[in-house]
Amino acid sequence: MVRIAIVTYDPRPGTSKDRDLPVLVRELTAAGADTAAVYWDDPDIDWASFDLALVRSTWDYTWRAEEFADWLERCGKLTRVANPVGVLRWNMDKRYLGELAATGVPTVPTTYLAPGETPGDADLPDDREYVVKPTSGAGARYAARYTPEDRETAVRHLARMHAEGFTAMVQPYVGSIDVTGERALQFFGGRLLHASRKGAVLAPGTAYDADKVAHPGLEVWDPAPAELAVAERALAAVPGNSGLLYARVDLVLGDDGEPLVMELELIEPNLFLNLHPGSVAGVAEAVLRAAAD
Repeated sequence: MVRIAIVTYDPRPGTSKDRDLPVLVRELTAAGADTAAVYWDDPDIDWASFDLALVRSTWDYTWRAEEFADWLERCGKLTRVANPVGVLRWNMDKRYLGELAATGVPTVPTTYLAPGETPGDADLPDDREYVVKPTSGAGARYAARYTPEDRETAVRHLARMHAEGFTAMVQPYVGSIDVTGERALQFFGGRLLHASRKGAVLAPGTAYDADKVAHPGLEVWDPAPAELAVAERALAAVPGNSGLLYARVDLVLGDDGEPLVMELELIEPNLFLNLHPGSVAGVAEAVLRAAAD
């Protein structure tokens, strides 16, 4: 019997809980696997006793990046980790968008400002709305949308992130999000599993440190051929992509109506199984195959 750890985090009161977790535990157990949901930072877990550590909802890792990276290295020496440790480490820093763009993958244009660089000298757009957020972040944490007139507020935002050790990224705000939303194409076991669409997360004037709804207006989506093609190009450009078990590619439509990669989620993307219950069996089959390899 294979033994599978579904790796999550210990949610504090008021933080997000993984709604997919009990569904996956139940499905994998019914399929004959010894399955347990465990916290990634639990010091009492014997990772070597598992055939597979499936990283699913380690949603506090962005605030504890060094700890999480150390755990990945330790766990990867004791059992198989999915996705592979090298892929997870690469995906922890959103500067990967620059690497994707360099290979020709259509991405949202992005510039970066690391701690030690002066926030007041940042090259912030003066002709359109833009977004400032950390390169290590999730759920729109520390993300905000600004107009050129908001420069002083944006500079204070940058300074706050630098003070906490975060590298900042600046992107033009893609206006189509307000009209056609963002697309999330979910892959599992090497194939498209399902796709979803959500509304705009960043409302004008919302403070960067305010709580935000990460997936507003979530609905089932049928991706266009061009969207699927860009998502597949992005995944093909990932270093070590042959070991990918799961992935989510977040897309938006550029000013010309063509899809652009906004983010590539290879660590702990929400699967939205409540929206796509027909995908549960396929996810379980892929996980079982990975555990048995």
